[in-house]
Amino acid sequence: MKRINLYYWLVTGLFALLMAFGSIPDILVMPEAKEVFRHLGYPEYLIAFLGVAKMLGIIAILVPGFPRLKEWAYAGLFFDLTGAIYSAIAVGDPVSGWGIIVVLGYGLLFASYALYRKRRQV
Repeated sequence: MKRINLYYWLVTGLFALLMAFGSIPDILVMPEAKEVFRHLGYPEYLIAFLGVAKMLGIIAILVPGFPRLKEWAYAGLFFDLTGAIYSAIAVGDPVSGWGIIVVLGYGLLFASYALYRKRRQV
């Protein structure tokens, strides 16, 4: 159990950091975030909304308890990553632009979720 707990917090912490690096510029509506949204063809008013939604999802998976909320947060973050990948492919970005999201983003998300479920079973 201690090993599963350690792995869970390590993977979940890395996933939370990865997602936070994407949400903080959005929350602050930084020029880099504006440029990404412009490139993808999204309206600027969505930037802060999506940044706050991601941050709330991160908080939900980090705070102990609230299992149903965690399930929804994992789902929301999955949809966020999927939307980011789809958007990048739709505008013709090369694999080098979105491949890391597939490998690192999905990898950490699925590992964190699997370890979360395993912790709940023990």
